[in-house]
Amino acid sequence: MTAQTRWARLLDRLAPSESTTLSVLSMIVGGGTGLGVLFFKQVIDWIHLGAFEVLGTRAGALGSWLVVLIPALGGLVVGILVTRFVGHERHHGVAGIIEAVALAGGRLRYRRIPLKALASAISIGVGASVGPEDPSVQIGSGLGSMLGQRLRLSDERVRVLVAAGTAGGIATAFNAPLAGVFFALEIVLGEFSIASFGVVVLAAVVASAITQAMVGLFPAFPIPLYALSSPLELPLYFGLGLVAALVAVFYIFSIYYFQDNLSRLPLPAWLKPALIGLGLGLVARWYPQILGEGYGTVAEILRGGDPAVMLLLLLVVLKILATALSLGAGFVGGVFAPSLFLGAALGGAYGQVVAALMPGLAIEPSAYALVGMGAVLAGAVRAPITAILLLFELTNDYRILLPMMFAVAVSVFVSENLQRESVYTLSLVRKGIRLRRGRDVDVLEALAVEEVMEREPPVAYEDEPLKAVSERMVEAHAHGFPVLDREGNLVGVIAVQDIERALEKGLGLDRTVGEVCTRDVLVTYPDETVNMALRKMNARDIGRLPVVSREDHQHLVGWLRRGDVLKAYDVALVRRNIERHRAEQVRLGAAIDSDVLELKVAPNAPVAGRTMAEIQWPRDSLVASILRRSRLIIPHGDTRLEPGDVLVAVVEPSAAGVLRAMVEGEAEAE
Repeated sequence: MTAQTRWARLLDRLAPSESTTLSVLSMIVGGGTGLGVLFFKQVIDWIHLGAFEVLGTRAGALGSWLVVLIPALGGLVVGILVTRFVGHERHHGVAGIIEAVALAGGRLRYRRIPLKALASAISIGVGASVGPEDPSVQIGSGLGSMLGQRLRLSDERVRVLVAAGTAGGIATAFNAPLAGVFFALEIVLGEFSIASFGVVVLAAVVASAITQAMVGLFPAFPIPLYALSSPLELPLYFGLGLVAALVAVFYIFSIYYFQDNLSRLPLPAWLKPALIGLGLGLVARWYPQILGEGYGTVAEILRGGDPAVMLLLLLVVLKILATALSLGAGFVGGVFAPSLFLGAALGGAYGQVVAALMPGLAIEPSAYALVGMGAVLAGAVRAPITAILLLFELTNDYRILLPMMFAVAVSVFVSENLQRESVYTLSLVRKGIRLRRGRDVDVLEALAVEEVMEREPPVAYEDEPLKAVSERMVEAHAHGFPVLDREGNLVGVIAVQDIERALEKGLGLDRTVGEVCTRDVLVTYPDETVNMALRKMNARDIGRLPVVSREDHQHLVGWLRRGDVLKAYDVALVRRNIERHRAEQVRLGAAIDSDVLELKVAPNAPVAGRTMAEIQWPRDSLVASILRRSRLIIPHGDTRLEPGDVLVAVVEPSAAGVLRAMVEGEAEAE
């Protein structure tokens, strides 16, 4: 009998309440996470010390070039480690945790997390522009997932333990338990509930207690004294929130732009980190601040060192590019720490400018740097409560809350309007996964009006005679049209009922549409859910809605009918099957310590048109499921593969290239 089975039977025999079980397990997760993250940070320090200081003292004349060579050599080690031992991942960092919690009951591939943590420690230690917080979160969430899976807990319990580990990771990284709790609830679970809140808090408290016992009560950064000198400063913080949102959106765009383009380079995956590391090293000869997580530079800015404004703005641009290139090339790390660096540099520059323009306000630039950290972080990860609490815990000064809340609110509002998804959720959306409150949702809640509306509907004009419009309704088998004026503005809706009422009142068909149409128009919007639009229809018992722009309610962009809603339901069911297909893929990847690939059968592929039994599959591979249009298929020997089928396959890294060539065709495999 295995230890796993013995523990499961012990739990069954003792039959503790759910709250007791989760409370005890969360404290174990919190303690293990605290120790694991502290050791992880120590390994980063050892690698950095050995690479730059020990080697620097022994390299002689070559020592000045170590800043160039070490990131390249470290990149080579990381590339080989990830390619040979970690393998392909659907999402980087926290995005993968969010997906597993939402779709796979929190089941993570925890066996690979130690290797990923080592790759991350090497990446940060040799100067790649990535952060240690995301790997810290993975250490904690992996521990929670492992414990839940080994004890054979329910999906709901595993999800909560993953969130508990997440809270412990952030709490240890920043010595900030409140920020850890709300990061887990806002980002990973995507919801607040009493049951999960207590469990997550316990883990964060235990992790913080261990951290404070081992390293003290010191905050992650030196924090400036702050006072809001005048209410006139609040508009200045509004401006800071605005520019922070622009930086956050550019940061998100850059990460995915370079990720896409570097993945297309015809180079071995293990070589890309070395080449990008060499480039980072060359730039670092002049601007060493871009290397690593950049906490030393952040500390200097917060201490009031006040580097030149142009240098700070240049560092913002260079840090964005360095982070995007590091992640795109294959270095392992997070986006959390670089966003704090960006906020500090941006806020420091902004504070110096406004201090020079308004000397009478006694502005402290380092305070703006502190608020900038929260504003850029919130704009990038869309966790406003986490950002506010993190900076509050670092300062222990409630006076920073007012400007912080103001700037964070502005940053989140503007960034969401410019880029709907966060740096984490954009990875999921690009894979076709849309989540709300961290959960799968009602099928019509996941579908937007613009996906099913009629984009160029027939229209009536208000100066047209009723006779012409009624004839067009009969020809089109329609029950109504939107009504426009001759400038193209929406002015109403004409329905069969409107024409019937006009005739009952003795009005002839020679009257114009504008005289009888309904002008009190209920509308919907392209980004509104189909479910919400259907509720509007039911509220007034109508069968159609004009779809208008949110910016201009007279600008008609589409037409939604009840028939479109019925079609939408079919589309949503197809999407639900696809999401279940992806959920099975995530679950399979967590259960089996091998790569799980999603491959589309190409028309010219060797497997196209052949049955499963006829194909000589690579020895270390297994096709687990097939998605054919809207249908999920569990393959058998007589299942014939068709072009367009999407296969989920479990494969060892050594056989992945051969399998990809068989399914996607030789040209695509290369």
